[in-house]
Amino acid sequence: MRVLAIDSSGLTATVGIVEDTQTIAEYTVNYKKTHSQTLLPMIDEMTRMVDLDLSTLDAIAVAGGPGSFTGLRIGSATAKGLGLALNKPLIHVPTVDALAYNVYGCTDVICPIMDARRKQVYTGLYTFVKGKDSRKGLEEPEFQVMEKQMALPVEELIRKLNRYGRPVVFLGDGVPVYEEMIEAGMEVPYSFAPAHVNKQRAAAVAALGSIYYKEGRTETAMEHIPEYLRVSQAERERAEREKEQKPAGTKI
Repeated sequence: MRVLAIDSSGLTATVGIVEDTQTIAEYTVNYKKTHSQTLLPMIDEMTRMVDLDLSTLDAIAVAGGPGSFTGLRIGSATAKGLGLALNKPLIHVPTVDALAYNVYGCTDVICPIMDARRKQVYTGLYTFVKGKDSRKGLEEPEFQVMEKQMALPVEELIRKLNRYGRPVVFLGDGVPVYEEMIEAGMEVPYSFAPAHVNKQRAAAVAALGSIYYKEGRTETAMEHIPEYLRVSQAERERAEREKEQKPAGTKI
């Protein structure tokens, strides 16, 4: 099975190709330029480097949100365009799920955090539990969603993690933003994932997407819609302006 993966949900832009259990190619950039400048050239260069005929893909996995509204729209439009042109199904992989999948096999509470501004984060809680592959007679880690992805204040997340009473591993672009709050508020053991797995990785999107594909969790390019979890900053600001302009005593 051959999957092309795209993730432009955060500061990092990353694309990759996974074939069965092998990562054939992965191209990741976390440096200044906007995803509209980098994403398609990255896909083009990566496919040329490995002589990939895009028509041989089985599916296209895309990080479907939450994340940067602009980044999600760029990734979504790219995946939808390729899906329509190639007549390939899309696999909607929740952004935070894919981030957690980076630390495969970790039995601590895995807590990805993406900066959602205003001291809020996009997050979810995950872990791996031991499972048995009956075909091989081996115990293989099983990905477990403890709490689905959500948007909430950092302080509330810290309280939630303390109530679990288990060691926590943090990752994501929210770590450097809220590291001081984490250090001040955490009452249980915690750590930060190392550089090679602490941001979005297209290979993780593809690997998790391959599992979803086998479970029948695919959609057409026309059906794909990003999952924002909350309204955009522009929409919030407009609502606030409209509220301020309402005459006193006017019902909202």
